[in-house]
Amino acid sequence: MKIKIIFILFLTHYINSYSQDQGISFITEVSKKSLGVNENLRIDFKMNKDGDNFQSPNFEGFRVVGGPNQSVSNTWINGKRTFSKVYSYFVTPLKTGSLTIGQATIEIDNKIYKTIPVKVTVSESVSSNKNPNDASYVVNENLHLVAEVSNRNPYLNQGFSVVYKLYFSPQINVTNVGEIDSPEFNDFWSHNIKIPRLQIERGTYKGDSYNYVVWKKIVLYPQKSGKLNILPMSLDVSVDVPTNKRDFFGNRIYTQVPKTVTAGKREINVLDLPAGAPENFSGAVGDFDIELTSTKKELNASESLQVTLKVQGEGNLKLFSIPNLDTPNSLEKYDPEYKENVKTNIKGMYGNISDTYTLVPQFKGKYPINPVEFIYFNPISKSYESIFTNEIFINVLDGPTSFSQDNSSLKSANNTLNNISSSKGQFKFLKTKPNLILLDSKNFIYSTIFYVLILIPIAIILIVLLFIKSKKTLTLDDNSFKVRRANKLAKKYLSEAKINLSKKDNFYISLEKALHNFLKSKLSIETSDYTKEKIIGLMNEKNIQNESIKSFINLIENCEYARYTPASNVAINNDYENAVKVISEIDKQI
Repeated sequence: MKIKIIFILFLTHYINSYSQDQGISFITEVSKKSLGVNENLRIDFKMNKDGDNFQSPNFEGFRVVGGPNQSVSNTWINGKRTFSKVYSYFVTPLKTGSLTIGQATIEIDNKIYKTIPVKVTVSESVSSNKNPNDASYVVNENLHLVAEVSNRNPYLNQGFSVVYKLYFSPQINVTNVGEIDSPEFNDFWSHNIKIPRLQIERGTYKGDSYNYVVWKKIVLYPQKSGKLNILPMSLDVSVDVPTNKRDFFGNRIYTQVPKTVTAGKREINVLDLPAGAPENFSGAVGDFDIELTSTKKELNASESLQVTLKVQGEGNLKLFSIPNLDTPNSLEKYDPEYKENVKTNIKGMYGNISDTYTLVPQFKGKYPINPVEFIYFNPISKSYESIFTNEIFINVLDGPTSFSQDNSSLKSANNTLNNISSSKGQFKFLKTKPNLILLDSKNFIYSTIFYVLILIPIAIILIVLLFIKSKKTLTLDDNSFKVRRANKLAKKYLSEAKINLSKKDNFYISLEKALHNFLKSKLSIETSDYTKEKIIGLMNEKNIQNESIKSFINLIENCEYARYTPASNVAINNDYENAVKVISEIDKQI
């Protein structure tokens, strides 16, 4: 009887478990099965029961331009609960043909579930749907990335700028921007001008009024002549587009559309410098001045002085060499010390470069340092220009006399050095009879002072070692306290962010503080080191997964962009859910 009861209970449990497994659904849905190579595709991974450790496919043949966005739905109909959770991605195809979206995996009730692969057909570019109510069409017509080139016909080594501007119509909201393909500057010397903060400005695009932000500023100096290409730059942009629908309170409902915008390739025609360049031309292009200065004009033999040859102005200061300084043989010259004080703005390089020589005169007399010639090409006058420094005289007041200064001045330098006249008492300062006093060693060796002097250094070493050890202990305790405090602050600010979901500015301030304190507690990173490169490096050292690192960096960027661009409620909720998820993932991995 007992065996029958146990068998019935086991069978009932098995049937319930089987029916529950049969009720679990995890599927892939796509917005369309056929699309053009210039269109975006939405992919939804849906489940009817909450799970953990979701893993997306690698999306081979596609580029992810948006997501993952996570949404959760709970509905009750006639007392019956219906649950739905969706991970959404927006992708764009990289080639035509038949492409496959691979399997995604999820862990539900300690079991792994997989989706079925889905095939889509990608054709050549298709014309966009010109329906003003279509969100994609609205984005295509109101979002543009433009590369503005200051000079398309520069001379070789003449600087010019490229400014990338993202134009967007006032009727749409840009919520997130990320760089996909950075432009390459082959055959150019390039300098990226840092933009401290993105600022929304007003301008016109093709005659219409637009908002725009300056995304990147580059200063380029061409290193070869001819036709050179600047390759395109692409950005991933998340755009909130208003719909014709309104919520319960009458507010307009927005839909989020991912978009990839590209600034096209730019061709630069680099002009060669005119023929007939002077012999001493070293490649300087711009507008320059040169000066020669000396720290001393009068000194004695064997004393030293510094002579500085400085080139200053605007142009390719880092791309040419300073002329050499010629001095008389009687001035011993050492290798110069190069110094550079060059800054770069949107117009190019400006500042100065200099060579400082140390000179030591050997003989008494007056020595000239002849003017130095500097030749450069001026792109404004389109000609080579030559400028000179002033002449400097060095007066050596006291020292040995060289016979090159009398009637034998035409003799060779070697004969001059062999005929130096020795002055009397030249080596008087050398002492040949030191007054040494003999000490009685018996009064010192093995005396009390002798042992004290030996023990003092040993005692000092022991005290220093004890001090270092105690300081390390205090530092460890202090660091442990800082980690615990930062961990508490991270939880506190994350809770504040949840409370301020309806207040954009307060939400992103609290979220940024939560992320910062989380890094401080887990990676011991301070505010002064709070850079994306430093964060990525430290996370890689901790063997954190690349996907988690990317998600964390995206959250930091979203907090930065939110200061200057509007954000929808959808984006704010997504950022909060992604923050909770990625903090949990990184915490587990550490």
